Amino acid sequence: MAQAGVYGSRLGRPLQAKNAPSLIARTLRSSELAVTETRNDDPVPSLSGSLPSEDAYLVSLKFRNYPDCECWERGRCVIKTNVHGGATYLYDLKRDPRYVIDKPFHSLFFYLPRSALDDIARQAGAPRIGELAYEPGIGHDDAVVRNLGASLVEALRRADETNQLFVDHMLHALTAHVAQTYGGLRRSAKTIRGGLAPWQLDRACDMLNADLAGKTPLRQIAAEFDLSVDHFSRAFRISTGLPPHRWLLRRRVKTAEQLMTIRDLPLSEVAKSAGFANQSHFTRVFSAMVGVSPGAWRRGVRGASDSEG
Repeated sequence: MAQAGVYGSRLGRPLQAKNAPSLIARTLRSSELAVTETRNDDPVPSLSGSLPSEDAYLVSLKFRNYPDCECWERGRCVIKTNVHGGATYLYDLKRDPRYVIDKPFHSLFFYLPRSALDDIARQAGAPRIGELAYEPGIGHDDAVVRNLGASLVEALRRADETNQLFVDHMLHALTAHVAQTYGGLRRSAKTIRGGLAPWQLDRACDMLNADLAGKTPLRQIAAEFDLSVDHFSRAFRISTGLPPHRWLLRRRVKTAEQLMTIRDLPLSEVAKSAGFANQSHFTRVFSAMVGVSPGAWRRGVRGASDSEG
């Protein structure tokens, strides 16, 4: 199936980005959300190419300053301004946003189609969101976007180790934040704020345990209970104290600990069976969560068993 949204190479090529890695999530109604990293340290001076016209927005986190940025919309220059690293900028894809590329740049772009904004308003029991409030070339000091962006940049660089639950969680959180901050979304007072019912929690945990690699989309698990991704994630966190992707990491580590009590099982096999991408991924996550490497943990368990015997 051909790509429809403005992310990955469809975004990178018009911006002269040699590589444009992206991560994708989908809403309950299958609207695409995506994040793309773009960078060029030696661009050819020119006006950026036109992006596909859509009823959608790009929300961009800039990682470096870009002085005297000439911003265009609908075929004409609308502002020349300094773009600041760390700030967030919005672009309306209906307006043919472009800019003069004449300096090195490094940015993160979140693709938010109208259908995703409609979904989140419907799920929140709120009126449909109108146009997002922004002005071309005007940046926002948005700590939420900065924090989400920092986490996703690491995920983009380790795509083979990033589980889909994490991507879903982050991109849905970003969409909800943009809808509230720039779209004026107000949640209905009727929004349920409690945790999952015991049977729902058991079923959700069973689904997560059945796929330790984390490839099952969050929307698929939420749909099991006829809940939105946002509602399910919030209720799951209330019930367990952790968002689904963090809960899954804990289960991976617990599973690995159980497997490592089998003396002759190689760590590479433990990593694979516990849902990690590879042994390096396993070692990094296990060490961060447990405080020692898998090998050191297993030696400690063996030592304790030997002394008890």
